[in-house]
Amino acid sequence: MTLLSNLVTEAQIAARSVADYVSGTGLRLGVTGLSRAGKTVFITSLVHNLTQGGRLPVFRASADGRLTRATLQAQPDDAIPRFAYEDHLASLTIDRTWPESTRRISELRLHIAFERRGSWRARNASLTIDIIDYPGEWLLDLPLIGKSFAQWSRETLDASAASGRATLAAAWRGGLQGLAPDSKGSEQVAREQAERFTAYLRAARQDRYALSTLPPGRFLMPGDLEGSPALTFAPLPVEEGRTYGSETIAAMMERRYESYKTHVIRPFFRDHFSRLDRQIVLVDALSALNSGPSAVRDLQTALSDVMQSFRAGRSSLLSTLFRPRIDKILFAATKADHLHHTSHDRLEAILRVLTARAIARAEDVGAKIDVIALAAVRATREGAVRHGNEVLDAIIGTPLAGEEVDGEIFDGSAEGAIFPGELPADPRRALRGDALAVPESEADYRFVRFRPPVPQAGDDGLPRPLPHIRLDRALQFLLGDKLE
Repeated sequence: MTLLSNLVTEAQIAARSVADYVSGTGLRLGVTGLSRAGKTVFITSLVHNLTQGGRLPVFRASADGRLTRATLQAQPDDAIPRFAYEDHLASLTIDRTWPESTRRISELRLHIAFERRGSWRARNASLTIDIIDYPGEWLLDLPLIGKSFAQWSRETLDASAASGRATLAAAWRGGLQGLAPDSKGSEQVAREQAERFTAYLRAARQDRYALSTLPPGRFLMPGDLEGSPALTFAPLPVEEGRTYGSETIAAMMERRYESYKTHVIRPFFRDHFSRLDRQIVLVDALSALNSGPSAVRDLQTALSDVMQSFRAGRSSLLSTLFRPRIDKILFAATKADHLHHTSHDRLEAILRVLTARAIARAEDVGAKIDVIALAAVRATREGAVRHGNEVLDAIIGTPLAGEEVDGEIFDGSAEGAIFPGELPADPRRALRGDALAVPESEADYRFVRFRPPVPQAGDDGLPRPLPHIRLDRALQFLLGDKLE
C-alpha cells in the first residue's frame, strides 16, 4: 500500500510540475524557518526592496542598473491563501510592530523585468517568482512519512528523557505510567494523552528553552484540524514489530498517526513542498545560544532533519517537468542586527557548524549551499557606550515595551544603547554552552527585543525601502543566476 501511495504521489507531482511549466512559473522559492525565525519579515522586506528600488549593492542585477521593474501579480493558486504583504508592511512601517508568525501556508507572485548582461540574445527579459511561505514545523513532519508509529514513539520517548527535556515532559510521561499499550482503546484516554503531549511540546518551544525538534508540527498550530482524531494521538511505549489488537489503545494511536501522515503530511509534500526550485531556511540561532547547549544541539539535529526532507540536486529541464529538485539552499541566521557587526562573521560561522551535516548531504547530490547572517529588517544602528573605563561596541534601538536592561524597563518609545556581547572566535564553543562572552551578571544584555525602525519617508511621502543587513547577498545567491 505504501509503494502504491508513493507511485500515485509521484505521478501527481509530475502532473503539477508540467502544469507549472506550461503556466509560465519561472521559479518557486520556498521560505521557511523554525518558530520566530522571521519568515514573514523576510518576505515583506524582500518584496518591498525589490518593488521600491532598495539599496542592494551585492545583488548584481540591481547594482548594474539592470532591474527594470518588479511588481506583484495576481495570486497564481486559488487554493492557497495570498501572503498578506500589504498588511505586514503596514505593521512594520506604520504601527512599528512585528507581524504575526507564520501559521499556515501562503503564496505571493512577483514579476521582475530586467535586462540581460549579454547582447547575443534578447536583452529585455522577465522572471516570474512564486514565493511560498510555510511554517518550519511542517517541514520537520516530513521525515515521519518513512517512520512507523513504533519508531516515532521510541525516538520521541528517548528524546523526552534527555536532560534538556525531562522536566518539561514529566507530566506527560507520568501519565503513561500504568497505561498498557494493549489495554482497551478509549477516546478519553487518547484525548488526555494528546493534551499532555501537546503541553510538553508547547513548553519546549518557549523562549527559555527554544527547542526545535518537535514534530508533529500541527500539534502546535492545528488550524482547522484542532480537535480532530488526526491530532488526537501521542507516543506510547509499544514494541516494534508487534501487532496489537484492533481494539487496543496502541492500535487506536497508530491509526491516528497514520491518518496524520495521509491527510496532513503527504498533501503538503505533494502539493507544495515537492514543487520548490530554491529554498531559504531562516534560523534563529541567537535564541538557541541564549537558551544553552541543549537548545543549540537540538537546533543542530533539527537542521539535519530538515535537510533530509529536501529533494535536493542538480536541476534540469527533465527534472523541472517531472521531478523538481531544489538546486540552491540558503541557511540564514536571522536577527544579525541584535549583534555588533564584529560578531556577524562569528554568527555565520556558528550556523555553518550547526549545518555542517546538512550541507554535506546536499552537496553530495549536486545542490549549491550557502550560509549567511542577515537581518531582513534592521532595527538597530551601531554606536559605542562607556562601561567603567572601557568604551564598548553597542547597538542602539527602541526596545519593545516591557524589555528590561540593567534594571531599566523600557516603555516602547525610548531608545537604548545595548552592549550585546561578543560571540566566540571558535564556533564549536556554541555546542559546549559558553557561546556568549558576557558575564552571567550581565545576561540581560544578551538579546533585547527591539521595535522595527522609525520609517523614513521619501519625496513621494511613501516609506523608503526597509533597511536590512545582507538581504542583497541572499537575493544574489537565490536569484542572481536567473537574472544574468
